[in-house]
Parts: sequence; structure tokens; C-alpha cells
Amino acid sequence: MSNARATHLTRRGILAAGGALGLGAVLAACGDEDAKSGGSGEATTAAKSGPWTFKDDRGTTVKLDKVPTKIVAFVGVAAALYDYGIEIKGVFGPTKTQDGKADVQAGDMDVSKLTVFGNVWDQFNVEKYAAFAPEVLISTTFDSAGTLWYVPEASKDKIAKLAPSAAISVYDRQLTQPLERMWELAESLGADLKADKAVQAKKDFEAAAERLRKAAKARPEIKVMAGSASQDIFYVSGTNLSIDLEYFKALGVNFVEPPESAKKEGGGWFESLSWENVDKYPADIIMMDDRSSTIQPADITEATWKKLPAVKAGQVIGRSPEPILSYAKCTPLLTSLAEAIEKAKKVA
Repeated sequence: MSNARATHLTRRGILAAGGALGLGAVLAACGDEDAKSGGSGEATTAAKSGPWTFKDDRGTTVKLDKVPTKIVAFVGVAAALYDYGIEIKGVFGPTKTQDGKADVQAGDMDVSKLTVFGNVWDQFNVEKYAAFAPEVLISTTFDSAGTLWYVPEASKDKIAKLAPSAAISVYDRQLTQPLERMWELAESLGADLKADKAVQAKKDFEAAAERLRKAAKARPEIKVMAGSASQDIFYVSGTNLSIDLEYFKALGVNFVEPPESAKKEGGGWFESLSWENVDKYPADIIMMDDRSSTIQPADITEATWKKLPAVKAGQVIGRSPEPILSYAKCTPLLTSLAEAIEKAKKVA
């Protein structure tokens, strides 16, 4: 993927590329539009019959005569539902990397068996979607208007006519809220959430949250910066609006907070810095965007980056700005940050 292929994007487009989440580059992502169909497109659900109703975070209530099996979902939503035993065969959003492997947002799904309607931003094969005969489309939403994430503006009306949609909000709330909503969605689709695996996953998440709370309380002097790299710009995220950072802050983590005036161009999500100014904010730990649309720490060649105290001390960890909303996938995010704070040297 060329990091020089930046194009003019809306704020939502920047969000997809990473920047407006406070993390990431305004890049054109890579990947094939389509994957070979892996089957009938039916989701695996528990034996459940009768009508299906789900009220989403836009206040929209979707009603179907039966529990849907032909579901199309944003890849991160599909990955979360997969962890609860619901297998979605039709997806859109970052599913495959350029070499055909699973994108980080695809979680544990076998991407070779997925029907992919669009792998990159602003790409959605409406004809293929229509032929799939979806019963419902499910995505997340990153704004107060309830805009469906990764559904192109140009084709959203055509897509909306083919099937009803539901959205889980990941805008301006703490991580626990969308996690609970995804749990409710999975249950409505037939997931057995009383199974040992599901029950233990939730307990593990709660234990990890408590560990992070204790770590933050014991090391209040440790400053954490959430960042993301593009070819020309380093983005620093504030905690406001991002579900993970808002939650980590509520648990006591001491974050770098760019002033609101500096975040104006990023819609309140982030501040853009040139690589010459990447040392503007002192930080003991740097959390870096792990999405494929951004440059990963090992590939950053800028000398100013390599001179940062946290980088020299090896105190750089990953961050998932679009976490897969299952307890099993979010627990490691808490554990990783807790461990980093526990072991961090004060270097800033």
C-alpha cells in the first residue's frame, strides 16, 4: 500500500483512514473488492424461531418475520458476532490485507470464506449485495446522526432499499456501552450467552478492567499518548469521542490531551503534527493505531520518532481505535495497557 496515495476525503473518510479517530493516516487502503463466496450467506444461530425485533442506537426498530440468517455486516461487527457463535458470511470494510491475509479488523474469521462487498473506504458493490438477498445490514456509527459506518454516501440510498439496517453507536461513549449492545444483538440473533465461554469472557474483561484501574492508580505519573502515523503527519488523539480512550481515562489512565483549538481540524478527534514536531507532548507510553491503513511503529523511519523517550525505552504498544466489540477481543486491550503502565519507566 502506498502511503502517498492520500485523496480528498470527507471527515468520515479521514475517520476510516485513521485520522479522525485521533489515529491514522489519510490513506487509500488496499485490497481486493471481492472475495469468493464461502457459502449461502447464512449466519449460524441457535435454534430460534419466530419474529425478530431489535432496537438500534439510532432509535430505529428493525422487525422481521424471523431471526435473520442472511446478514451483511461491517467486518468488525461480524468479527464480534463470530466470537459469540454467530457466523456472518457477507461483510464490508477492511477484511483482507494486500497479500490476502485477514485484516486486523476481521478478528478470528476465515476471510477466505467471506463474501466481501467492499474492502476499502467508499467501495461497496451494490449489485453483488442485491444478488446476495440480505435480510438486514448491521454496522456501527461514529456520529450523532447515526451514519452507517463504511456505507458509501453515494450509494447509501440504493443500499437502504435492499434491506433494513441496524447500527451500534461507538460515538462519544465508553467502551462498555457498545460492548453491552453487541452482547444484546448477539443474543437476539440466537447466541448462547449463558455458555461457559461467553460467561468467562465477560469475567475476564471485568478482571482486566480492575487491573488497569489499579495500575493507573498506582502509577498516576505515567503519561500515555495515543498516536498514529502517516507518511507526512503524526496524529495525536484526545480521549473525547473515542470509546476506548474515554473508558481508559475513566479507569484513571493519565492521557496526553491536545487542546480543543488544536483538534479543530480533526472534528474534535485529533491534532495533526508534522514529524518535526512529533515531540510536542511528553509521554512515557505511546499507544499506536494497529489498523492496516496506518504505518506501524516498526516501519517508521523518521529520526524524530526514534529519538522520543518512550520509543527509545521500548514503551510503545498497540491500540485498536475500532475495537472488535466482544469481551474476548477487548480484554487484551485492557491487559496490554495495564501491563505497560505497571512496567513503565518514567522517561518523559
